Amino acid sequence: MSEPAANRAEHHSHTSERPLAWLLLACGVIGAVAAMVLLAEKIALLTDDTYVPSCSINPVLNCGSIMRTAQAEAFGFPNPIIGVAAFPVVATVGAALLAGAAMTSWFWRGLQAGVTFGIGFVLWLVFQSLYRIDALCPYCMAVWAVTWPVFLYVTMRNARSGVLGGTILRSQTTVVLGEWHAPILLAGYVLILALIVERFWTYWSTLL
Repeated sequence: MSEPAANRAEHHSHTSERPLAWLLLACGVIGAVAAMVLLAEKIALLTDDTYVPSCSINPVLNCGSIMRTAQAEAFGFPNPIIGVAAFPVVATVGAALLAGAAMTSWFWRGLQAGVTFGIGFVLWLVFQSLYRIDALCPYCMAVWAVTWPVFLYVTMRNARSGVLGGTILRSQTTVVLGEWHAPILLAGYVLILALIVERFWTYWSTLL
């Protein structure tokens, strides 16, 4: 007896989303660990002003100088709290998808809103770190690194499934995103790396 069409469609949907599920699980775990370490370092600094964070390595890679700025508490509380709250949700979504959960359209729209806020906040932090604070935080960069693919692939999934509307589903941008997602992902990393090299080239050149 052949498998019912509905069951085949459900199995295909779960199988096709497994790569996204693994991505969300891995990035969620990495982001949560980085955010928790950052929060612990921030608390240590708040309790002891002489404390030197473990990620303060040199004049450029210096978490301590970043943690003392207003940008480190953009919403009136330490930024890592956002990551501690958000990344476990991302990891949980990934685990649920791997377990075969089927999320509704409203859930995916909510996740889209969350990852869009996340990438926007990360881009703001990148700008602040490079051109206002003049320092980098290794743990923060780990958060940047995992937020980018989460945003990219959740957006691609939602665009191609019609969750974001028929216009976006049929757009050429969605077609290009589906065909060139890997180079687009790489280009994002290369761009940020190039900006970091250019901004701190004077310091990097002294190490050569």
